[in-house]
Amino acid sequence: MDPVNIGEKLAAFGDHWSPKIVGELNGQQVKLVKLKGTFVWHSHAEEDELFYVLRGTLTMEFRDRTVTVRENEFLIVPRGVEHRPSAEEEVSVMLFEPASTLNTGDTVNRFTKEHPDRL
Repeated sequence: MDPVNIGEKLAAFGDHWSPKIVGELNGQQVKLVKLKGTFVWHSHAEEDELFYVLRGTLTMEFRDRTVTVRENEFLIVPRGVEHRPSAEEEVSVMLFEPASTLNTGDTVNRFTKEHPDRL
C-alpha cells in the first residue's frame, strides 16, 4: 500500500489513446490516458465509465448532444450509451471502469488496447 504519484505516472508515457493501468480495486481498474484528436464512436454494453479530467479539456460527443468536461470535473458515461471522446489539445484523464472494459467497447480498430500496459 503505497501512494501513487499521478504526475510521475503521466510523465512516464506520451502516447495518445493508450490507457495505462495504475491501480485496481474491487474488480475496477484505475487508468491514466492522454487524449488528443478524435476517437471512434463506441459503446460498452456491460460497463459504465468514469472520465476524470486531470489536465486540459475533454469533449464528449453523444448522438444527441456534446458535453465539455474541464479540469477537475468528471463525467460518467452509462453502459450502452454511444459516445466519442475528443480533445483539440492534449488532455490527461483518469478512468475508473470495470477490469473487463475494452477501451473501444463494441468497436475494434487501430485504437483498441486489449491488454493495457501497467505503470
